[in-house]
Amino acid sequence: MTLTQAVETAQETPEGGNVPEGMSVDVRQRVSALARTSRLLVACDYDGALAPFDPSDGAGAARRRPVPEAVRALRDLADLPGTVCAVISARPLRDLAALSRLPAEIRLVGAYGTEFDTDLTIEPDSLETGPGAPPADKAAALGLLREQVEATATLYIGGGEGEEPVFMQLTGADAGVRVGAEPTVASHRVADTPAAASLLSALAAERRSWVFGERPTPIERMSMLSNQASVALVGPDARLLWFCHPEPDSNALFAEVLGGRSAGVFAIAPAHGGRPLGQRYLPGTMTVRTRWSRMDVTDYLAHGTPRGRTDLVRVISGVTPATVEFAPRPDFGRAPVSMSVQENGLLVEGADFPMALYSPGVEWEIDQDDAGDIARAVVHPRSESPVVLELRCGTDSLVPGTLPESEIQRASGEHWSAWLDGLSLPETARQLSARSALTLRGLCTPTGGVMAAATTSLPEEIGGVRNWDYRYCWLRDGALTVQALVSLGSTAEAEGFLDWVHGVVDSLPSPELLAPLYSLRGTSLGPEEVIESLSGYAGSRPVRIGNLADRQVQLDVFGPVVELITRLSSVRGALADRDWNLVRAMAEAVARRWFEPDHGIWEERDEPRQRVYSKVMCWVTLDRALSLAGAYGREADPSWRELRDEIAAEVLEKGWNEEAEAFTTAYDGTDLDAASLHIGLSGLIDPADERFQATVTAVEAELRSGPTVYRYHREDGLPGGEGGFHLCTTWLIEAYLLTGRRAEAEELFKHLVDAAGPTGLIPEEFDPVTERALGNHPQAYSHLGLIRCAQLLDRL
Repeated sequence: MTLTQAVETAQETPEGGNVPEGMSVDVRQRVSALARTSRLLVACDYDGALAPFDPSDGAGAARRRPVPEAVRALRDLADLPGTVCAVISARPLRDLAALSRLPAEIRLVGAYGTEFDTDLTIEPDSLETGPGAPPADKAAALGLLREQVEATATLYIGGGEGEEPVFMQLTGADAGVRVGAEPTVASHRVADTPAAASLLSALAAERRSWVFGERPTPIERMSMLSNQASVALVGPDARLLWFCHPEPDSNALFAEVLGGRSAGVFAIAPAHGGRPLGQRYLPGTMTVRTRWSRMDVTDYLAHGTPRGRTDLVRVISGVTPATVEFAPRPDFGRAPVSMSVQENGLLVEGADFPMALYSPGVEWEIDQDDAGDIARAVVHPRSESPVVLELRCGTDSLVPGTLPESEIQRASGEHWSAWLDGLSLPETARQLSARSALTLRGLCTPTGGVMAAATTSLPEEIGGVRNWDYRYCWLRDGALTVQALVSLGSTAEAEGFLDWVHGVVDSLPSPELLAPLYSLRGTSLGPEEVIESLSGYAGSRPVRIGNLADRQVQLDVFGPVVELITRLSSVRGALADRDWNLVRAMAEAVARRWFEPDHGIWEERDEPRQRVYSKVMCWVTLDRALSLAGAYGREADPSWRELRDEIAAEVLEKGWNEEAEAFTTAYDGTDLDAASLHIGLSGLIDPADERFQATVTAVEAELRSGPTVYRYHREDGLPGGEGGFHLCTTWLIEAYLLTGRRAEAEELFKHLVDAAGPTGLIPEEFDPVTERALGNHPQAYSHLGLIRCAQLLDRL
């Protein structure tokens, strides 16, 4: 298509029609998309884009100044990471620099793209020639800039002459914006230079929010809802920050915690304003109540819904008007959404499953923001008639339910409280242990798979790249989680988990091929993916879904599973045949592979090593297998005992390092790892052994920092740092107790208790420098560790 044909075609399309007042929806949506690209190039024409263009201006053109708002916006954009700004003009470079007075951060290209203030040049034979052709090639200049900065998207704003060839070369995620009413092939247009300046300002503001993240909710202050089939996180102001459907490891429908408003909004607040007075769980339940003066919001996930359906119920009670905003954003905000008002609520379209918001009596208004439809309402609860909002995922039915909301809430609460009443909780930190037990059960799913945590990509360092997806089932984490529940008196979760493990193992030629983790349904994960459009928590990117650790070798995975079978069999009073067969298979897998290097418990994305913790867990596998055989009259392989002793001897010889005066991370270095404490915690070595006591002292000296304990302090193949791990803190507490250091154990346990949020949930990590929580939340490791320490403090 020729340039003339392209312009004529554009004139026949809506984009070539009347110039809208202000910024149109399509421009706003494109600005939002551009703000979320990893490497953005923003380029503008001078005359027409930055400064008003009037061909009849004559001598006045020499004095034409840019719109001040546009200059400020370009400066703000150029200051942002991953953002490059340029002005490409027909004016000579010297005149352009003098007239624009733009800061040095903004690149200038003059003389129709042939004069650069950088080291870029255009070869003479690349210039267009012939009647009617531009005297030089601004499009080629933009192409060179784009290549140099490796832009993932380019915005070009032009309003003068010779802009159409530039617009024509834009492709993919690029965007062209024509200033004025002239015919154009550009995908978007704005009315005039002030409107172009407003566009740049909007882009700068949104990109700043995306780069650095919006002001985030402290991680420990988010409360989890669960009905076991689904989980959600609610902020302390009753904003729905996280919710996935149809599975907890599916793509997010609401991900405000990772992407701000554009990733989904479901907010309720008093119309008169004011901050919430507090938030708590209703006793013994997973129902959360947020309180303001004269208004409450109660949130829970209903039980007993059909498979594939999730009902998230929000009840507004009190005597004051409340505002409601509702804007689901499927697929982490990447799927466009439309909504329509129906008799009993809203129908939502755009997800790959049906969805409705049952809200009888609520009068909704539908508007649009940069990411699609958004519904707003003002509601008027009364003390005798609360307002019920019921988000129904997996159905588009707006028919009233067969039970009143009060009965649904009561049944949901009893699902948890009746179970909790049957547990044997420790007296130490009893209430926090109860909340930890409920949280662990909330991470157990109907498939038997157990989530390591409810979220993905909550960072281990603010602004860092150590952001991982923990919504899957690790054999290690799952086994330890349900083992903690067994220790409290609940075995159903362990039975379900072992069913899940059997299903995974049965799908493999041999247990030695077990991956460290699987989906909650027991299938292999897809490739790890980065959601480029999300800003991340406090600007911490990338946001990841999937986890490459499923491709690693982690030889410690067998030990926790066999340990679980040992504990569960003791409670049952019997060892099931299929569980013994699984133990035998895992012992045989250890026999074939124990001597290999691996990636270890921390899943370091570096070269495998001969890790002490992994060897200890191989020893645990054989030791517990022999114990099971003796206790239940099963026949053990004669080689297991000799191999168990061989592994122990090697660990004691090669794992101990005289220079470090401790058992170290691996055989090949002096670096320490909190996981090596398991040489004594597992029973491989007597805790009274001087070498274990020396290891405890070394870990305390090198890895403990005030109230927390780090995993390690070594280069691990990734940039940046991390906080202390609550799980490692619990290991050191246990080690203190086993070595007779109760005072130190009680002191460190108090710090762990203090790290819990207001509703009793604990994330993965704690930064002792900034005193803020880090990592995915709530984290199973942290809660099971707390229960274990509370039980030991009761007993020892």
